[in-house]
This record gives sequence, C-alpha cells and structure tokens, in this order.
Amino acid sequence: MLIGPYVLPANVVLAPMAGVTDRPFRILCRRFGAGLAASEMISADTRLWHTAKSRHRMNHEGEPAPRVVQLAGADPQALAAAARANVDLGAQIIDINMGCPAKKVCGALCGSALLTDEALVGRILEAVVRAVDVPVTLKIRTGWDREHRNGVNIACIAQAAGIAALAVHGRTRADFYNGAAEYATIREIKSRVRIPVFANGDIDSAEKAREVLDFTGADGVMIGRASHGAPWIFRAVNARLGAAVAAPPLLRADVRDIILAHLDSLYLFYGEETGVRIARKHLGWYCEQLLKFPGAVRRELMAAADTAAQFARAVKHFDDWVSEAAQAA
Repeated sequence: MLIGPYVLPANVVLAPMAGVTDRPFRILCRRFGAGLAASEMISADTRLWHTAKSRHRMNHEGEPAPRVVQLAGADPQALAAAARANVDLGAQIIDINMGCPAKKVCGALCGSALLTDEALVGRILEAVVRAVDVPVTLKIRTGWDREHRNGVNIACIAQAAGIAALAVHGRTRADFYNGAAEYATIREIKSRVRIPVFANGDIDSAEKAREVLDFTGADGVMIGRASHGAPWIFRAVNARLGAAVAAPPLLRADVRDIILAHLDSLYLFYGEETGVRIARKHLGWYCEQLLKFPGAVRRELMAAADTAAQFARAVKHFDDWVSEAAQAA
C-alpha cells in the first residue's frame, strides 16, 4: 500500500490513542509488524507545546519512517501552521483527528464534533494539504450520531481536498465505544473513494481482521484497544493476511523479555516519576490480556513506588511465570 511516496510494510496499522501510543509503544508495535504508528493527538494550539506532555508526544527520536503526527483542532490556519511546524520537526505524514469522541475534545468543536460541519471539514483539509509537502491523512467516525451518519460525504470531501488516506472507526460519536462496530458504512465509503481506506473498530484478532477486510473491501485495518497488553497482535494479523496461516505462538520467555524491555524503554523515555506511573498502566494490560496473574501479584506490581522496585517485582513474577511453563512441559 502507498501513502504518498511511502510503501507501507504492512496494511495493518496502529491507531493513534492518547495516553497509549507514545514513542516506546509505537516503536514496539512497529517491531511486531504495524505498517504505521501515529503519534498521540497533539493540539494545533502551539501555546500548549511547552508542556512536558506535548514535548513527549512530539519526540520521534529513533522512530522508524514514516513518522506520523496526529493533530487536533478546529481552525484551518492554526492546523496548517501546526502541520508545517511538525514537518519541520521531522513528521513525514500529518494525520488530522476528526474521530475522537471525548467530551473535552468535542466541547472545543474538535475531534468528531467537526463531522457536524462539512464545510469546515473541507476548509481544514484543504488548508493543511496546501500547507505541507508531505501526505496528509484523516481519521473519522461514521458520523455524529446514527441519525447523522455522514461518513460517506466526509470521505468524498477528504478525497477532493487531497487527503492521501482515510481511517474510519465504525461507530458514531454518540456511540463512543459502546455496542458493536458497524462496517457497512466503511464498505460504502470504500466503494465511493479511490484513496486507501483503513477499517477500524473491534478488530481484535487475525480472523476478525480478515473478516472485516473481506466485508468492507478496505485496503487495510487499524487496530487500537486490542493492542493494549498485546503489541504482538500485528504479528498474528500479518501472518493471517499474508500467508493465511497462524503465527507460531511466542514462548513465555520471549514475552517476558518483550515486556521487560518495554518497561525499560518507558523508564528511559519518561524518567522516574512519570515512568513508573505510565508503566503501571501497561503492566495492568499485560496481566489482564495475557498473563492472567492473580490479583495479589497485580496489586504488588501496581503498588511499586519507584522504577527499581517495579522492575524488580516484574522480573520476579515474569520469571516465575516462565518457570511455571517449563515445569509443566
């Protein structure tokens, strides 16, 4: 698949998620086969860029190309200026967020609230595309609510504005993340536009990815929440979509090493205080999604007050987990 001049190594990509897709997690998912991994959402308001949170979100050191920065805003010229600034800082693809359902974001008429103003959508996309010489992509939902499901109109506006690729979450803003994603709108969008389309929403396995691609005719899939605690899902999906075979299971020792390396990268990236806090979130997901650790073990991992204690406890419990499998063999 092509996005501008970039040939993606896979048509399975990581969804941008605030508080999740930081640089360490993006690099980890790319390592397991994600064709793209966009940054966490960055405000187009440059006055907010001096914060530690924004500086971390704009840090792409050591990240594989193409580097994708996602921007959120409602003012065409502010978004255009923010896009230019991020390209100067090394962004190779600019992604515009019109999919976030968060109340705070929509309250500022950003994210999926923009879907209610198709004329403004067109002005924003045209301004950003004109402002930069890199591909501009767009993330949307199917509409504001089920009575105003205008994803097809937005997709046509995006193509006319020069958007290079489109990702569509199969829910409206009113749905948030409730209920099941619907893919009929994505299928209709794909039938109406020529640009690459990524289907997003509830894709939590290799089999589901194949099913959604077959139904929608989309060019690729975007995986979000299913990557929490399981960054290797991209390996499994790529194997199923490519050779139509199941990827061999990872050994427990390999999983342990992956998790410990992830923790170490978080500590290095964020430092002591923030590093231990961010790592708690990922440890919780790893325990929930894969390891099925007892509650007492999870509480011990969550209670660690510093990175040294957290890492030492993680080493102990993951080593025990590996030994358990070896004894059972």
